[in-house]
Amino acid sequence: MTEGSLDAPTRHPLAWTDPEFADPAKLDAEMRRVFDICHGCRRCFNLCDSFPRLFDLVDASPSGEIEGVKSEDFASVVEACTLCDLCFMTKCPYVPPHPFNLDFPHLMLRHRFAELQLGKREGLPGELAKTDRNGKLGGAVAPLANWAIDRSNSLTRPLMEKVVDVHRDAALPQFHGKTFALQAKAAPLDVNREAPAFGRKAVLFATCFANYHNPGIGMATRAVLAKNGVETEIVYPRCCGMPLLEQGDLAKVAQAAREISRALLSWVDRGYDVIALVPSCALMLKFEWPLILTEDEEVKRLSAATSDISEYIVDLAKTAGLAPGLQALEGGVALHIACHARAQNMGRKAAEMLALIPGADLSVIERCSAHGGSWGVRKENFELAIKLGRPVARQAKDSGKRHVASECPLAAAHILQGIEKLGGSPPAKAPHPIEIFALSYGVWS
Repeated sequence: MTEGSLDAPTRHPLAWTDPEFADPAKLDAEMRRVFDICHGCRRCFNLCDSFPRLFDLVDASPSGEIEGVKSEDFASVVEACTLCDLCFMTKCPYVPPHPFNLDFPHLMLRHRFAELQLGKREGLPGELAKTDRNGKLGGAVAPLANWAIDRSNSLTRPLMEKVVDVHRDAALPQFHGKTFALQAKAAPLDVNREAPAFGRKAVLFATCFANYHNPGIGMATRAVLAKNGVETEIVYPRCCGMPLLEQGDLAKVAQAAREISRALLSWVDRGYDVIALVPSCALMLKFEWPLILTEDEEVKRLSAATSDISEYIVDLAKTAGLAPGLQALEGGVALHIACHARAQNMGRKAAEMLALIPGADLSVIERCSAHGGSWGVRKENFELAIKLGRPVARQAKDSGKRHVASECPLAAAHILQGIEKLGGSPPAKAPHPIEIFALSYGVWS
């Protein structure tokens, strides 16, 4: 056995249909095994709050070892995990294929799944995970909903904090009365027949966030692809299930995977590539679904056909070449690489994409923003999320760049709040890198 590993990390399937997966005794034994390894290493102490909580529990125990920690105290460690995957992808020397076989995020996921089977989860976090329901309801009354969720609303935000556990100062995504799918249908685009990539076709998986909250990501993507000769269609059967994954609801994630795979593969069979607009969703389609439904051939096929939008543009540039027209942008870009983009193990594709802009002036930030889906907006987590994300906010603030961008829309808003908390003057928005790219092309503003 070697000490640590230089091999590429690999992930084992999630055996969630096996009764032993949720067996309390077997789960407790596995958590103690893994936590003991983490305690002896402590390399991940500064990634998130899970590890400090674990190490404090061990240090405060009578024996100073994991055996002295009560099993019921493990819940606080689990709750602090945002499933960013950075410990697995960037820090831990003991991930598979190392014999220690340590996958901390998926162990936290297993614990949440087991709790769900016992009826100990759901509640308000589970309601926040119902993104399609929330998006449709909010979009139906968008002006009223956006008034209610505005941080400056001293009437509704304290009430929301009390009733739905959302911190009164946490920035929340706006709702749109007209979804991305509807906006795209109402605004057909002419495809550039002179572009090197003319003839390629792609179906855009809209994602719940782009569809209900930020159609600009999708509209900018359409414009860039049309400029480059790529015909696009918009498909959105339902949310990919990442918010449900965070709650440990693997059965509902599996259901989403089956439904979306069937809908998207009909386009793949007609020669379309599949593009996910948000890294978390791309991660689900490409990696998490195949680990949950290991025998599902449709899920496997969709995984092989799916690209993150930044990944797709970089591949387009390398294989076909891009259409001319990119123009330099004044002021430079501070670019945050999303954790779930890093978890796709594809390299810094957003940075590679923006580097294609003439005279690109980039400051790349590779650290977790600590938003963690719905985790960072909850009353009990928001101040901690701001604290943990402070290094990212500080790098963005100190970069002196005119633009601040993030592949993760939730991280983007969180970073801007972090800059504000540091006494800086953040820009009005932190766009997705594809919006920056579209701005350079002059097809988006």
